[in-house]
This record gives sequence, C-alpha cells and structure tokens, in this order.
Amino acid sequence: MRLMLAPMEGVIDHTMRQLLTALGGVDRCVTEFVRVTDRLLPPRVFHRLCPELATGGTTACGVPVYLQLLGGQATVVADNAARAAELGAVGIDLNFGCPAKTVNRSNGGAILLREPQRVHDIAAAARAAVPAGIPVTVKTRLGYEDKALFLDIVAGIEASGVNELTVHARTKSQGYRPPVCWDAIAEARELVSLPIIANGDIWSVDDAFRCLAVTGCDSLMLGRGVLCRPDLPRLIAATAACGESAESLHWPDITLLLINFFETNLRHYDARNAGNPLKQWLVYLRGYFPQAGLLFEQIKRLRAPEDIRSILQQTLPPVAAKRCAA
Repeated sequence: MRLMLAPMEGVIDHTMRQLLTALGGVDRCVTEFVRVTDRLLPPRVFHRLCPELATGGTTACGVPVYLQLLGGQATVVADNAARAAELGAVGIDLNFGCPAKTVNRSNGGAILLREPQRVHDIAAAARAAVPAGIPVTVKTRLGYEDKALFLDIVAGIEASGVNELTVHARTKSQGYRPPVCWDAIAEARELVSLPIIANGDIWSVDDAFRCLAVTGCDSLMLGRGVLCRPDLPRLIAATAACGESAESLHWPDITLLLINFFETNLRHYDARNAGNPLKQWLVYLRGYFPQAGLLFEQIKRLRAPEDIRSILQQTLPPVAAKRCAA
C-alpha cells in the first residue's frame, strides 16, 4: 500500500511537505498546481512552487515530489510538462479536479470534465512530451455537475497512456460536501487496468481501510485528514505493515511541530506573512486537537513574528520551552 500527500492549493507548500513527510508514512507528494495558460513558463515559476527540484526532486527525507500542472490547452500543457522534466521533476501530475471558480472560469481544473475528449487529449499530449522514464499521472473528480461522464473520462485517461490516476470521489458541484462516493472508484477499477489511487474523506485509520475495501484500490491520497492529524500516514502505514497502529502524536508533540513550522516559514517568507500558514494549519488541527482552536484565538490577529513566537513558546512543554529559549 502506498500513501500520497494531496496537492492542496495554498495549504500544502514545500514547508508543509517537509514537515509532514518527516513524520513518516508518506510515499509521494504532489505540488500545488503550476497554472498554465498560453505560453511556456520560465524555470523560476517551477522552482518557486517546487523548490525540491534543486534537491533531486525529493523532500529532505527522500520522499519524491511530483510537479502538478493545470491548464486547458494540450500543446501548452505538454510543452510545460517537458520543461518540468528538463528541470528535474521526478514525475508530472495533471490537475482535472480543482473546483475553484476562478480556475474553472479560465479554462482549467474541473471545468474540463464536461469534455472527456479534451481531458484525454491533454493527458496524451503531456505523456508524449515527457521522457518515458518519468511518470505522468492525473488527478480528477467524478465529474462536473454529476458523474454521468465519469467512466468516459476514466477510459479516455487510460487510453492517453498515463501511468496512474487519482480520483477524488466527489463531483465539482459537491465541492467538499458529503457524501463521498467511493463506490464510483470501484466501478472505474472494473472498467480499466490503469492503477487508481483513492482520495476523499479519509480522516482516520479506520476510514483508510474502509476506503481500500470499498474501492479495491491499494493506494490512497490524503489531504485534509493529514492536516488535522499529521501522523495519520504513519498510523495507516504501521497498521498495514503489522496490523497494529503506531503511537499517536499528542498535543505536546504538536506544539513542537507548530513552532518548528513557524520558524521554517520565517526563513522562507516575508516576516509579516510568516504567521499565516501557521494560523491556517491551526484551523485544520482544531478538528482533532481542541487546544489548537484556543491557540488560534490567541494569535489570529497577531502579525509581528516576536509576538507569535512568544505565544507559541508558552504552549511548549517545560523542557522544550527551555531548549527553545536557549
């Protein structure tokens, strides 16, 4: 079984990828999407969203990072896929699932699911443009308004020659509202031999194994669930390997991750904005750790790094707080 880290736009950037992969259990990451419109992008755009290109295409702990492209013109997407490969991407992923209205209005993401032939053409062009040794994968939803075209979409993706398909088991119209439809992934697996990775509403170890059972897949992609429980991939992997879950992280462990995450963002982003990823993560964490909600209320209006750091250090266990102060 493999576990993939989802490409959540504006949430899972290279700093979050590094933190989560260091905790264990993640077999692959996918970047936030590189938006492709009508031209070949300069190398700096790829490096900005995927700084791992400079380190062999992996995070510091060796987890491969696929570079994701989003666009609606087959030739332009293919040209940029080729450039990403030239720059050192270890894999290329194509986004046909983004539900954002701004993206859909500009001919990208889930809007393309209305036209299965276009999905096929884009995927086929990208696969043809990228050297055979570099995987090209696709991420999609079940459809736009409904799932009437889903099996046509899947068949076209398989015919394009790509290596794998990840399916978020909702339509664009659903957004992230329940219910998730894992049964549709099972239907797709009966239709094609293309490896399929299941995605959607995997919040716990039990959810992971129920999803595997319903879909028949042997690989999962985790998104919001891993932000709420950052040790979720490690817990799932341990259960798959030996039938017993590993020890869970507790709030004192999370506080150490939070301050390390904040300091990492200070090194990579403008100081006045370095607290924003931290606040965003706390919103997810409070779904599992109530203490995160209290901490969010304390820092949500703070901008100065020293003020945020002071509050964070107050949450640390005593030994860790002394070490940070030193």
